[in-house]
Amino acid sequence: MKITLLADRYADGSHDAAVDQIADALKQGGHAVSRLLVPSDHKAVTSGLARRKPELVFHLITDFDVEGCHVVTAALLDALGLVYTGGGPGELFIRGNKAVSKKLLRQAGLRCPDFAVFSRDADLETGGNLHMPLFVKPLEHDASIGIGPEALVKDTAQMMRRVLAIHQELNDSALVEEYVEGREFFVGVLGNREPVAFPPVEMDFSGLPEGAPHVLGYAAKWDEDSPEYKGTHAVVPELPVELSARLQQVALDACRALLVRDYARVDMRLTDAGDVYVLEVNSPCDLTSTSEYATGAQAGGIDYVALINRIADLAVQRRKMPTLAWPGEGRQRRAKQAAQAGR
Repeated sequence: MKITLLADRYADGSHDAAVDQIADALKQGGHAVSRLLVPSDHKAVTSGLARRKPELVFHLITDFDVEGCHVVTAALLDALGLVYTGGGPGELFIRGNKAVSKKLLRQAGLRCPDFAVFSRDADLETGGNLHMPLFVKPLEHDASIGIGPEALVKDTAQMMRRVLAIHQELNDSALVEEYVEGREFFVGVLGNREPVAFPPVEMDFSGLPEGAPHVLGYAAKWDEDSPEYKGTHAVVPELPVELSARLQQVALDACRALLVRDYARVDMRLTDAGDVYVLEVNSPCDLTSTSEYATGAQAGGIDYVALINRIADLAVQRRKMPTLAWPGEGRQRRAKQAAQAGR
């Protein structure tokens, strides 16, 4: 296929490391690959795709400088009639708003931390009775933006300082949720009609400085010189079969509840009491070759090149799937056919 990787071009001219790795993997799969690296400009998206005329768009936009960046570019791809990886505008909106996600996950019978939303216009929305300590993060930003050791708060004054910082620095509402103490796991999911869950990957916090909160914040993910980055690493643990299967089933249920398409990484915490809490469902998620998602796939017997090409294949296959019609459509179609036959 002719595949175009649609990704962010950052202000300094750089781009995510995953772009080049994905491109190489797709080329090894026999595809003709082009890159479309765009600033926050929807015209650059439409004109660039018009020139390339791809059969598939590998949708990697995460940092478009508008609210709901994934939603905007997915809508453009839909309007252009292009096949692309990952969720459509509706699915991306659902997962992009963490409060909406939590409500749907709870409705599906999954555990999530109790939460409250402090919006920028002073509205307050609660989802349970909160107890300290609490974890404060942006409602709609991803990639751990705005998350660091200060996100874990132990009193109301700390909480409000962090809420105001998110309002002022990130121009986002603040999600305040109960902090769940326990082991942190990531389970990758791949597929649509018959999705599979990879073996769980655990985040090892043992290298953090003594007393540092066990939080995978922005520095731990992206700042290679920070003690948080050096003190955390992902491992594939040896788990009891029952526990591994339970974590995988929770991941599958969470993806089903949030209408995930093609691939996702589900972040969870396991308490000492054995309760599994879903923290987030990330789709799209980090697809670098060393990511937790790729690590889980490797543990499940899928190497990186096969993984990336499988995601591309899934997007194409999904486009060819028959969809369920609205109940009235069948009656209308039969009536039209009968009228035509009577002429």
